Amino acid sequence: MRIWLGMAAALAAGAANAETVAVSADRMLDVQSGGMVERPLIVVTDGKITAVGKQGELVAPAGAKVVDLTGLTLTPGLIEMHAHLDALPEWGGYSGLQFSDAFWTVVAVRNARDTLDAGFTTARNLGSGQFADVGLREAIDAGYITGPRLITAAYSFGATGGHCDSTYFPPSMKQRNEYSADTPDEARKSVRTLRKYGATVIKICATGGVFSRNTEPGQQQMTEAEMKAVVDEAHQWGLKVAAHAHGTSGIKAAIRAGVDTIEHASLIDDEGIRLAKEKGAYLSMDIYNTEYTQAEGKKNGVLEDNLRKDREIAEAQRQNFKRAHQAGAKMIYGTDSGVYPHKDSAKQFAVMVRYGMTPLQAIRAATLTAAEALGRGDLGAISVGRWGDMVAVAGDPTADVRVLEAPKVVIKGGEVVKDVR
Repeated sequence: MRIWLGMAAALAAGAANAETVAVSADRMLDVQSGGMVERPLIVVTDGKITAVGKQGELVAPAGAKVVDLTGLTLTPGLIEMHAHLDALPEWGGYSGLQFSDAFWTVVAVRNARDTLDAGFTTARNLGSGQFADVGLREAIDAGYITGPRLITAAYSFGATGGHCDSTYFPPSMKQRNEYSADTPDEARKSVRTLRKYGATVIKICATGGVFSRNTEPGQQQMTEAEMKAVVDEAHQWGLKVAAHAHGTSGIKAAIRAGVDTIEHASLIDDEGIRLAKEKGAYLSMDIYNTEYTQAEGKKNGVLEDNLRKDREIAEAQRQNFKRAHQAGAKMIYGTDSGVYPHKDSAKQFAVMVRYGMTPLQAIRAATLTAAEALGRGDLGAISVGRWGDMVAVAGDPTADVRVLEAPKVVIKGGEVVKDVR
């Protein structure tokens, strides 16, 4: 067991008004070592962890607020790598058209709270309308509403007529995604414009998709040259790139183009897995949500053609998840929340275990590995220098990962944001 001490001088030198919180529990999962720490004490000052040790060997600083989580086990705050916070699953197909555009931004406020309450203290929102996710992030950061730390794509984009375009309407309605890109230069322009207006990650659609019309998941819809232009431009600005890619050829083209995370990766083949390992791409495979969409989709108004596509790729994606994991590809926790209720985001852990991961590996996909994929050394573990984001559960999540489906306490930046003990 590692103990991080030697922080007394730093604590003593802190500002007099610094808010300090000391969190104790029965156990703490150290995702870096894979071990369980008994009777941990974590000190958080101004939102960041300043000391981690054992109760009795490390003591709470004088005047610190004490959060006693006796009987519970701590994990790092979870990271949702593929969310759609301005979406509701109960309005599928055309049924959502009864609401105004602003309705979805307001709905995002509740979904952000549900996501945080589910234990996800950080979420990457991969596509929204009306820059709703950017406004949501700004409101959370300014303290007006409560929600997870957000990484925001704003509008996702791809080819004209592709999955990221508006494909549900006739020509007379003139609906289109204004960021659609059909040349490398157009792709660069879209990256620049989205970054200008608040995107902190870029999301493209390399292939067709399940919940669009007139596209098939296996179709490649952006050229490798277009995707490389996106990647080069985004990386120049310091942004990561995520690519929606179900189809085999589109997955491989996106990886060769340098895309950082491959979303869905449903029909990935052996060459695609090899390329992902070679290029360091992370795979974000949403292998839970089909259980919801097939059970509730028809009632929610989802079109039969979309449900057909969902059925056709569901088990293939899960088997390919298993193959990719066994081959040593880097796997991250992305669920496509919004296709199912955001409060259920932790239900994917059990499915990941069912398809070959150990509970620890599944937890790392939503903590340490997810933070690495984001390029964020301040997230993903309970260790000095990282944000004081923690989840407390009853039981041992490395023995039964389903305990993560019912977090008792959620802490973000040292602040208790949920307590249902």
